[in-house]
Amino acid sequence: MELSVGADAPDFTLRDQFGQDVTLSSFRGEKSVLLMFYPWAFSNVCTGEMQGIRSRLAEFLTFDTEVIGISIDHVYTLRTFSDEAGINFPLLADFWPHGAVARAYGVFDEKIGVARRSSYVIDKEGKVAWSIHNQLGDSRDLDQQLEQLRAAAQVPSA
Repeated sequence: MELSVGADAPDFTLRDQFGQDVTLSSFRGEKSVLLMFYPWAFSNVCTGEMQGIRSRLAEFLTFDTEVIGISIDHVYTLRTFSDEAGINFPLLADFWPHGAVARAYGVFDEKIGVARRSSYVIDKEGKVAWSIHNQLGDSRDLDQQLEQLRAAAQVPSA
């Protein structure tokens, strides 16, 4: 079951595509965070979404906001994916225990073993401010993601 608005966001520490630990609670009190769970690196929809964020990264990242991609892929896979797709923001490996963070957020698809295409905005207090859950083949509306991230961070639109 997905987390509801106002719920405490489960904390986690996962490795990014460069092997560095990223801990959600390290942003508490500093930044609102957009968590973008995605099924697979290198798939068409996921690649398009991540490249869409990359091309608009300045809009998504401010002193008050952060964007993080999370998939069940291994760190080495994410490194190759980020290098080939030119991704320059954190992609976290929810590889082992397999999908533990996706499960904590209620977005792990047990039938096929991947994270669903879901997004959560976590506010500066570590609470869920917004979420959306798309079908595997349906791309997210990046304008909607940006609007919700900025609202949680109380950052005016550009």
